[in-house]
Formats: sequence, structure tokens, C-alpha cells
Amino acid sequence: MTSPTPSPSSRPRASLRTSPADFLVEELPAYAAQGEGLHLFVTFRKTGLDTPVAVRRIADALGLDPREAGFAGMKDRHAITTQTASFFFPAERDPEEATALVVEGVEILAARRHPHKLKTGHLAGNRFTIVLRDLDPARTPEILAALDEVKVQGVPNAFGGQRFGREGDNADRGRKMLLGEIRPPRNKKQQRFLFSAFQSRMFNEVLAAREADGSWCRILPGDVAQKHDSGGLFTVPLEGPELDDAVARSHAGQISPTGPMFGSKMRRAEGPVGELEAGVLAAALPDPSVLDAHQRLGRGTRRPLRIWVDELSYDLDDAARCLTVRFVLPKGAYATTVLSKTCELHDQSRNAVEPGGGQW
Repeated sequence: MTSPTPSPSSRPRASLRTSPADFLVEELPAYAAQGEGLHLFVTFRKTGLDTPVAVRRIADALGLDPREAGFAGMKDRHAITTQTASFFFPAERDPEEATALVVEGVEILAARRHPHKLKTGHLAGNRFTIVLRDLDPARTPEILAALDEVKVQGVPNAFGGQRFGREGDNADRGRKMLLGEIRPPRNKKQQRFLFSAFQSRMFNEVLAAREADGSWCRILPGDVAQKHDSGGLFTVPLEGPELDDAVARSHAGQISPTGPMFGSKMRRAEGPVGELEAGVLAAALPDPSVLDAHQRLGRGTRRPLRIWVDELSYDLDDAARCLTVRFVLPKGAYATTVLSKTCELHDQSRNAVEPGGGQW
């Protein structure tokens, strides 16, 4: 049984993102550009910009249509981040045009051709280097001990606040859109963003319930489990030797339980776990069949309740009262989620949004 997370008032405090240089993110590509083709993979470092803004500036500088650009994932505005975007690039043009660009807020690092457009999710993960400041020296050992625990058991895989928009209301807007209480945005991408925020809030609520009873990192009967080596899913039996085997594999870190990203085609958990998930959905959508009418927005999937934090290390500067933490996360995982398990974070970036909770 995992110990419950201490209440925020009892936890050590730290300042996050005092400056963009305190929050470094490097995208780890899923594959390298091949060197030929009609799409140009441009690797760039941006500061103080949202990913779409940076991509649009690069496209404009190259005289290209930003609507034909692609990128694997969104990166934080209040940070210095390195990532890759693709642009449709005619065969007669020289990739060195991109490396020679001067773009405000963006440094072009490399450009290489590839046959296909870069699509969402086409990345292996992200590497983070984050500085926590304004530490209380008397309580810093608590943060270090929590980081050491993270190395051993991972962390709950909650969605961070940026998933829910600057005002934190995208999940509720997504729910009202599904129920027909508000008119959906004209832009279909915006509709999918709202639906995704709704899915994410539902996942976080299921995860919070399993954090409360300590089962977020262990297999329960009826769970849909994920294999960490292959990503494959399977339903855990409600009883018998296969259940015992799954529990043992979970303790060994080979598999983890998953939570729901609701949709009409999502694989459902069984037994008490299935009842928990169905109850969370019913509290938001009294008639869950509305998901069938919105299949175009997403058919649903499963997301691990636990993530492993790779290559975790840290350096403490007692004189400066700061701690530099380095680690690698798989795609879709949030650095703030990891750090929030070690201390109470006070985000110093303007208009920063912290993870939200609450009921509908």
C-alpha cells in the first residue's frame, strides 16, 4: 500500500520557472529524417513561445503554408524547448535556407528532408532539466527522499494543468459540448482539443480515486493492464493464477494498470475497477451513449496509471537554495506531475495554470 500524498500545507515548497532557463525540454524523436523527400524536418530551440506560434514564424520566414506543417507534440511556452517540425518543402529548394533563417524567439538547429509529414505523437519522449528555487534548507532532504522514491516506484501519470487550457475550463466546455449545452467550435481541431480535455479530466478523477486507496501502482482484478516493454494491453482476470501472475509482474515493474480515456470504442475494465470507471463517467455524462454520437472526436483508449521516470538525477546547490533535477519521460507524461509528488510547486511563470481537480 502506497502512503497517501501529504496535504500541501505540510509539504516542502519550491519555486518553479522563475525564468525560462529554469525549465529546459528536449524532444526525443521517434525516428531520424531520411535525407530525402518533400517534407523538411526542422529542429529548433524556442524561448517564450507556444509551439504553434514558433512553427508559424518558421513557415512565414520560409514563405510556406503553416497549415501544412506538422509537429509531434506541444511544448511549454514558459521554457526553453527543443523540438522538430515538418514543412512541405518543394524539391527545387535548398534545406540550407532553413538553417540560415533568423527568426525571433527561435534558433534553427538543423534541417533535413523526409518523405512524410511529422504527425502528432511521433516522438519517443522528452528530456527535462528543471531548476527548483527558494528551497528551505531544513526541508530539502524531504524533497531528495521523495525523488529517490520516485526512482523506485514511478509516479501517478496525471495530466498537468496545461492540458485544460489557460482558464482551466476546457474539460467542462468539452462536457457541455457533448451534452449539447454549448455550440461546438467551428474548428474541428478545437472540438477535438475540448474532447481531449474532457477525457483527460475523467482519467485524472479515476487516477485520484486509485491514489486514495493506494492502487494506482498495483494491479486489481479486472484491470486493463499495459506491458511496459511492448505497450500491449490485456484484461486481468477477476480471479485465479493469471491474476496472481499479473500482480507479481506489476510488483516487478513489468506491467501497470491503465485508466480510461473514454470513447465509444475504448476497452473497458471489468469487476470493481470497471464499476469505478463507469461511475466517474456517469457523474459527468448521465447518458454515456452520447460518446457514440461523437466518434469523430475520438474513439477512446487506455493510459497507464503509472509512469517510470528514467535517467533521474539531481544536483543540490545549498548556497543558492536551488535543486537541479534531470529526467526523461515517455510521451504524454508531464514533468510538473513528477515534481509535484516531491514538493508544493509555486509556478512563477505568468498566467501559469496548475493541475486542476474538483467535481462537475
